[in-house]
Amino acid sequence: MTGCVRPSKGERGVALPTPVIALSVVAVVVAVLVFWFTGGDGDGRDEKIAQAGGTPSASVSASPKAAKAEEKKPAKAVPSPVDRAKVSVEVYNQSNVVGLAGDVAAKATTVGWNVVGEDNWMGSVPENTVYYPSEMKREGQQLADDLGIKRTHLSVEGSMKGDRLTVILTGAL
Repeated sequence: MTGCVRPSKGERGVALPTPVIALSVVAVVVAVLVFWFTGGDGDGRDEKIAQAGGTPSASVSASPKAAKAEEKKPAKAVPSPVDRAKVSVEVYNQSNVVGLAGDVAAKATTVGWNVVGEDNWMGSVPENTVYYPSEMKREGQQLADDLGIKRTHLSVEGSMKGDRLTVILTGAL
């Protein structure tokens, strides 16, 4: 064993030809670019094509069974618009702005709501709010949208009537 010389740890390795290294680097770069452009999965490709106004190719389309299942789904029923004239509304002023309830009541009437009362409110409502009975949530949201009020809330039993919407104002709209 005197004739066998073992190489040191720093001398071990494999020498690859330069073209193999270059080809490997190019393959990795291409793979990263493809991954980046496609988002990493097939579903992202369809979204990008749809956003660009195109259609996905036939090879990516859904199976015939999935297409038939989509056709059989009933369309969601569009709710009928709120009949503002049939909804009673009371407007209350909790602010120091004189005549605010009257001004907002006039605005609500102008867009078709049936305003049945306006007055001052003694309480501690944090911001302009439309209160609604549980069965009138959609109407309450519509009134809030019409008046530019961001906050809606379920009516407070005992303080508000259960057959109408109540607007409490804490400041100008």
